[in-house]
Amino acid sequence: MVQSLTRPSTIAIDGPAAAGKSTIASLLARQLGYTYLDTGVMYRAVTWVALERGLDIADEATITALAESIRIEVTGPTVDDGRQYTVYADGTDITWQIRRPEVDAHVSPVSAYPGVRAALTAQQRRIGQRGRIIMVGRDIGTVVLPDADLKIYLDASVTERARRRYLEMRERGQPATYEEILEAMRRRDRIDTQREVAPLRPADDAVIVDTEGLTIEQVLAKVKELVWRKDR
Repeated sequence: MVQSLTRPSTIAIDGPAAAGKSTIASLLARQLGYTYLDTGVMYRAVTWVALERGLDIADEATITALAESIRIEVTGPTVDDGRQYTVYADGTDITWQIRRPEVDAHVSPVSAYPGVRAALTAQQRRIGQRGRIIMVGRDIGTVVLPDADLKIYLDASVTERARRRYLEMRERGQPATYEEILEAMRRRDRIDTQREVAPLRPADDAVIVDTEGLTIEQVLAKVKELVWRKDR
C-alpha cells in the first residue's frame, strides 16, 4: 500500500540572531523544492538604508515612512560568493552590507516600530499564502503565519551565536571584533524579547531545537525529521 504524504506546505522557522535559521531554511528549501524567504533581511535592508542616508533611527515616523516607500527585493543568489540570496534596496545590491555590526546594533529598534512591521508583515503574509514556503524570522509562527503547518524555533546561547557571526564575518574579510558582535547581539536579544509589538518568543505549538554545539548537518537532520514526522 502506498503511503499518502501530507508534507507541511508552510514551515515557519523562528529564533534569535545567528541561531542557524537562514542556513538551515535555505538547505531545507533546496531539498524540498520550496521557496525560501528570510524576512529579517527586509528589516535589515530598511536599517542599512536609514544608516546610509544618515536618518535618525530613533525617529519612528521617519523610519516608518522609509519602510513604506523603499523598494526591497529578495531573489536567489546572483553572485557565487557564499550568499544564500541577493537583497536589493531600490535596485542596489546590499546583501553583505546588511550583515555588518552597525546593522546588528540598530535593526531591533527599527523592527520594533509598529508601522515598519505593518508595512513588511503584510507583504510577508501574502507571500506565505502561496504555500510551499519556508519562512524565517522572529515572529513568523506567532504573527506572520500563525496557522503554519510546522513551526520550529532554533536557539543557542548568545556567546555561541556571537562566535558564529564573528567567524562568518572574518571569513569574508570584514573588520569586526568578537566583543563588539557579542555586545550588539546581547542588545538585540534584549530589545527583540522585550518589544511590545510581536516580541521574539516560540509559538505555543513550536518545536524548539537547541543548536548549541551541533554542526549544520546535525541541525538539518533534526529539522528534516520534524518534516518527515509531519508527513506521517
